Amino acid sequence: MAAEVKVLLEGFTTADSKNEGEEKTCPTISLVKDKDIVMVADPGVLDDENQLLDALRKAGIKADDVNCVALTHSHIDHYKNAGLFKKAKILEYFGLWDGQKCDDWAEQFSENIRIVKTPGHDSTSLTFFIKTESGIVAICGDVFWKEDFPEEDAYAQDMHELRKSRKLVLENADWVIPGHGKMFKAKK
Repeated sequence: MAAEVKVLLEGFTTADSKNEGEEKTCPTISLVKDKDIVMVADPGVLDDENQLLDALRKAGIKADDVNCVALTHSHIDHYKNAGLFKKAKILEYFGLWDGQKCDDWAEQFSENIRIVKTPGHDSTSLTFFIKTESGIVAICGDVFWKEDFPEEDAYAQDMHELRKSRKLVLENADWVIPGHGKMFKAKK
């Protein structure tokens, strides 16, 4: 049986705007259900955390039902609300945290979830490839900010690595959930 992926809150950013003024950003926050795994990916930074809890409620999920929080990379705009999920393990680049205990994660995290290191924007970037009935969905954080991503990422630690990571994501996914925009069809 395939996993389910749902975008809970579509992200945004003004970081790629030419407009002067205050920068605002929030990542795209997603829900992944795969057998006994109930995962929130990139729980983000929100003006009101109830936005996330309400979106989960609409999906039939309570905060205590979430047993895994997946982080695409180590930028606070993607992980600030991880603490909302008291019973969840935290899956990030350096391991799978259960309280103060950290174990290694396997690339094949579950039958339908594969984790791949995708550096460039940040050295701790991960992409989660999820097998669904609609094809492979990649939750990739800021490998792509949005479908019309900026060609040159002003915040990238390594543009050469980021280009390789973008290519890998597009070659392996049917759908892409970017860091700060709506899900889009991968252009092969």
